[in-house]
Amino acid sequence: MKIAILRETAPGERRVSASPETVRKFIALGANVAVESGAGLTASIVDSDYAAAGATLGDRSTTLSGAGIVLCIQGPAPTDLTDAAPGALLVGGLNPFGERARVDGYAAAGIEALAMEFMPRITRAQSMDILSSQSNLSGYKAVLDAAAEYGRAFPMMMTAAGTVSAARVFVMGVGVAGLQAIATARRLGAQVSATDVRAATKEQIESLGAKPIFVEAVKGIEGEGTGGYATEMNEEYQKAQAELVSSHIAKQDIVITTALIPGRPAPRLISDAQIASMKPGSVIVDLAVEQGGNVEGARAGEIVEVHGVKIVGHRNVPSRLAADTSALFARNLYNFLSTYWDKEAGAPDLPDDDEIVKGIRLTQGGAIVHERLLA
Repeated sequence: MKIAILRETAPGERRVSASPETVRKFIALGANVAVESGAGLTASIVDSDYAAAGATLGDRSTTLSGAGIVLCIQGPAPTDLTDAAPGALLVGGLNPFGERARVDGYAAAGIEALAMEFMPRITRAQSMDILSSQSNLSGYKAVLDAAAEYGRAFPMMMTAAGTVSAARVFVMGVGVAGLQAIATARRLGAQVSATDVRAATKEQIESLGAKPIFVEAVKGIEGEGTGGYATEMNEEYQKAQAELVSSHIAKQDIVITTALIPGRPAPRLISDAQIASMKPGSVIVDLAVEQGGNVEGARAGEIVEVHGVKIVGHRNVPSRLAADTSALFARNLYNFLSTYWDKEAGAPDLPDDDEIVKGIRLTQGGAIVHERLLA
């Protein structure tokens, strides 16, 4: 089985889908690994590192020629896969909702597309979950980006000339990214609070030493959606949450928003009026900006100033830490493929009735097969 590692071509994408470590592991399974020249340069991996791990290097056509598995960070155009073997597996982040036409193209080309972002949130799939591995570092980077734009110190400092107050950081959305943002802001010495619609996160917030900010007046709402994701809340809850946030956000120096609902635009958490209530020089980092944004006025790929408040909307935040996020992404892909690897056949065996396989398989036999794309 030949595994092809492509150089990413999406604008601003610096990650790579395999590391020298995972190349060695794939070869130990009995696979041949081909890497497109220059694929890892923006993630601080030179071609000689791949060669030392046992991979062959070449141009895109040579790399893809006869490949039965193609690994990627972002899905390539179907026309870029014509040199791959018939029925090849395409494994990576494929953005099925945002790039539906591309997925249709994979089906038409006979490619079996496996979208790793659809990985079920179950215990045995944790080591394969690209959303968690990438979101973890996104939450960390969001705090660093906020600190870079914030014109003051994070920790409280007592000096002979007087005391510097600790920065107040408010995290909205306590998934993987939010929890890491809380932990990072705490490590930097900030006074941290956080909120989420999921009642179960209150204990997690407290365990990290942050103050939970929760709607208490509206009872019986858990906010827990499928697979541990948040779900959209009813009008009564949204009104109560808006009132609570408005009173709290005016006192904050930094706000980091991370709220996403799979397959839906990002929920609006912060309005223009709430931004206007914040102190000049405050900073908001919107990690959901590429899916519509949690913050009114946020712009993807830009840092804008509204009412004296900076709104940071960096695209593809994981790519801003490409060396580490690539290493984690590569392990996610290896962990998935090695779990199903049939050593006698020298290829993965993907059972049709397996929960993980059903969860991520988009196309098979020239057709769209995923229920979320057929609805």
